[in-house]
Amino acid sequence: MTNSGIYAGVQHNNMLTSMRLRLSVMMFLEFFIWGGWYVTMGTYLTVALKASGTQTGAAYGAVALATIFSPFIVGMIADKYFSAQKFMGVLHLIGAGLLFWSTTITDPNIFFWIILAYSAVYMPTIALANSVAFKQMTAPDKEFPFIRVWGTLGWIVVGLGLGYVTLKGVTDITATNFTFKVSAVASLILGIYAFFLPDTQPTASTQKGISQILGLDALVLLKDRSYLVFFIASILICIPLSFYYSFTSTFLKEAGMVNAIGKMTMGQMSEVLFMLALPFALTRFGIKKILLVAMCAWILRFVCFAYGDAHILKYLFYLGILLHGLCFD
Repeated sequence: MTNSGIYAGVQHNNMLTSMRLRLSVMMFLEFFIWGGWYVTMGTYLTVALKASGTQTGAAYGAVALATIFSPFIVGMIADKYFSAQKFMGVLHLIGAGLLFWSTTITDPNIFFWIILAYSAVYMPTIALANSVAFKQMTAPDKEFPFIRVWGTLGWIVVGLGLGYVTLKGVTDITATNFTFKVSAVASLILGIYAFFLPDTQPTASTQKGISQILGLDALVLLKDRSYLVFFIASILICIPLSFYYSFTSTFLKEAGMVNAIGKMTMGQMSEVLFMLALPFALTRFGIKKILLVAMCAWILRFVCFAYGDAHILKYLFYLGILLHGLCFD
């Protein structure tokens, strides 16, 4: 190989490394934001705003509602009219303002509408971040996991950081609006950073109907018995998942666990390990066995939470948290 060829190869590798770094920072901030307010919202509502269980559940339900409608937003707007990175930047800037606004609200009912509005602008950014990442990849199936894992690391870092502040402070920081302020600042940073990401032009070349945008045309797959069983199981398994994210932080805190938010990041740490092990497990055991084991793990983790305590049986709490990687991935 000539010197010019070697130089070109080095330049190409440097460009790839630079691109991976930029995309990794994007993923890190994307899930740093979500992890900052989502896990602690139940404690904040219950302790600071004196919200009822119904009001707390409604706030988390607002996130689910936004997730349902986010494909409509992306499909109708981003896919046809705007560059993905610019649209993502605008949404994060709006989201930063909504998160700051939420810290001034003391009425749980008003808080619900603000978090619904925020979720409506945040949830589409996950799909947009994925679009930006995939556009830069030549082998997404091999490259994407190593970019996406930085999102999980972002979730871990914010959890450990909030836990550290709680241990060093005189009050439980997770029961204050500080977590929302942290996420708002991160959202502001990502909103600005997004405008400097690689340009990702709209890719939709044909007109999509409402049924296509919402995925309704895929309902024909329910005629397949195996797919129907999988569909129903997926819905059912999301019920305990919702309980876990909504109330585990509050539950562990009331059960006497010190720095619950920091210790819950062990679940994301196990998620990283299981995420990296998943390709090998798929080859060895197949998807059916993996899904069955994961669903059984959900049962085991709630047994651990039910019979654990902060003293003699505290190891059950830790086991329940560590099972997150197996349950979620």
